[in-house]
Amino acid sequence: MSALLEIRGVEVRYGAVPAVRGLNLVVNEGEIVTLLGANGAGKSTTLRMISGLHKPYVGEVFYAGRRIDKLPAHQIVGLGIGHVPEGRRIFSVMTVLENLEMGAYRRRGNLTEDFERVYSLFPILGQRRKQLGGTLSGGEQQMLAIGRALMGEPKMLLLDEPSLGLAPLIVEQIFEIIASIRSQGTTILLVEQNANQALRLADRGYVMETGVISFEDDAKTLLGDPRIREAYLGERQTS
Repeated sequence: MSALLEIRGVEVRYGAVPAVRGLNLVVNEGEIVTLLGANGAGKSTTLRMISGLHKPYVGEVFYAGRRIDKLPAHQIVGLGIGHVPEGRRIFSVMTVLENLEMGAYRRRGNLTEDFERVYSLFPILGQRRKQLGGTLSGGEQQMLAIGRALMGEPKMLLLDEPSLGLAPLIVEQIFEIIASIRSQGTTILLVEQNANQALRLADRGYVMETGVISFEDDAKTLLGDPRIREAYLGERQTS
């Protein structure tokens, strides 16, 4: 397996305050890697840094062997990194179809196959393509946010809390779709507070605490680690 994304010694600051420190992280091509941690741990900041929305104070980020930490966000998108932010951030006054078209704004030519791919993953979006994004349910808006990112033909997808605020049945559906996206050749870095679901889906995982990686291992090992189970799965160790 070759590294598609490699982060080396990155620190991200808000003013003088470090939000992420000494970050070293690797995502190999074809993997699902999950980044776990409590609110405020630095997970979303990490994704925003990768996609160019925050610049590292120190450190380097490489994607497909190319250094990208000094590139503007629109160039990073053009290299093949799609970002689905926390909170979905769809265009509520645009239709489903218009939202998807916005995801392909950098591309030219016939998008028919791309629309068909999105509608095959999310049939409800095909049924509601003329409906305004703001009138969709929370789960449908999450599907639209993912679909919009896929319209950019990303080689790597950054997913920030895709299950947040969704009913359990919809969460199961979203995670099944994420697995399907990976099976079609897209590498995924997943930020998720639902540690149980994330570790069952992922190949490897990192745990972030107060801006620092505190654990990293393959997902099955992390899922069985009593420290992880107590901190993130609500299971207390017994003596």
